[in-house]
Amino acid sequence: MIVQIQRLDKGLPLPEYAKAGDAGMDVFSAIDCVLAPGERAVIPTGIAIALPEGYVCLAHPRSGLAAKNGISIVNAPGTIDSGYRGEIKIILINTDRAESFEIKRGDRIAQLVFQKFESARFYEVDSLPESQRGAGGFGSTGS
Repeated sequence: MIVQIQRLDKGLPLPEYAKAGDAGMDVFSAIDCVLAPGERAVIPTGIAIALPEGYVCLAHPRSGLAAKNGISIVNAPGTIDSGYRGEIKIILINTDRAESFEIKRGDRIAQLVFQKFESARFYEVDSLPESQRGAGGFGSTGS
């Protein structure tokens, strides 16, 4: 798949895969920022993209930042629709209860994953067909 990209900040690298076969492509912070415990911030990445119709770009947390520092994405995964042409920004949160976390310009802050998707249309009915699970919700499978 080819994705058009506009570099809004010429001082940052373009997103890139860390290793062959990776699903997520690293994106970088365009700013310096300190996230206090429990604080969130919208971090610009210095890029904008044009996705083909029928595709979505999902911004996922980086597992190393999450495991080592408690840094995650508030709305994980963040959704970048094919019609959006503005700068990609990542809403990071520091879930650590005691330590602040410093983000430097150029740090890898998230991963972008591209997926094809189907659009749905609703068809209203008076009742739904039966299933083995039925209306069993949270915890209904025993775990």
